[in-house]
Amino acid sequence: MDTENGTLFIVATPLGNTGDISPRAARLLAEAAVVLAEDTRRTGMLLKSLGIVANRLASFHEHNEEARVPQVLGWLGAGQDVALVSDAGTPLLADPGYRLVAAARAAGCRVSPVPGPSALLAALSAAGIAPYPFSFLGFPPRGRSEAVALFARFGATGATLVFFERKNRIGDTLAAALEALGDRDCVLCRELTKTFEEFLPGSLSDFAAKDLELLGEVTIVVGPAKHVARSADDEARRVLAEEAAGGGKPREAARRAVSRLSGWTAKELYAMLAAREND
Repeated sequence: MDTENGTLFIVATPLGNTGDISPRAARLLAEAAVVLAEDTRRTGMLLKSLGIVANRLASFHEHNEEARVPQVLGWLGAGQDVALVSDAGTPLLADPGYRLVAAARAAGCRVSPVPGPSALLAALSAAGIAPYPFSFLGFPPRGRSEAVALFARFGATGATLVFFERKNRIGDTLAAALEALGDRDCVLCRELTKTFEEFLPGSLSDFAAKDLELLGEVTIVVGPAKHVARSADDEARRVLAEEAAGGGKPREAARRAVSRLSGWTAKELYAMLAAREND
């Protein structure tokens, strides 16, 4: 890697509460030669509210990404640091940028993440649905048949599904999910970290095809099929019983069992074993 090149920083910014920006992120946004933003007006207002004056603010979105990449590589090649941000949260997860990251690495430039807020992880942490394993689907396709196919493909894995959707399409998208997945637990997470933050728990059948009239940005968490969760628990109990029968302390049995199971920790298996012995 050419150490004379600049660094491309992938900078997470607040979802809504400006207090969530990290000191490192604020410093790099002030120091970078160029800040790349999806919407320069929106990012400009964020920087102003944080008291940050960017050296240069340039647009970087799905419509100009291809044309902008060579220019960014030129800045990096000249030794200038560049910071990439999205409208809110962690860049690239449902936004343009991975082509730029790949091109920067191919050119020998350093790429460094500056972690912080993420709507995906914030929703998973507070939804009350099994957080792992999970699959992130970004924004589902607009077409009904394409959306059904996407949900069917990832729903078959048994993972929790997380995706973003625009407020006027939520009912139609959840109807497609219901068609593909059957009824499952579902939580609508809106306005994360903002004044009117709200978590709406229910099921796909509760929300499908309804005019919900939700305001703000929405992250949706859909749980695994209930029979999948039960099957996973039954398998864990079977393996634990076999390991416990082999002798040794309960913690040792849990550690042996975890090597045979996916999606479980030794701590969780020990708790399950202890609960069984107390029954």
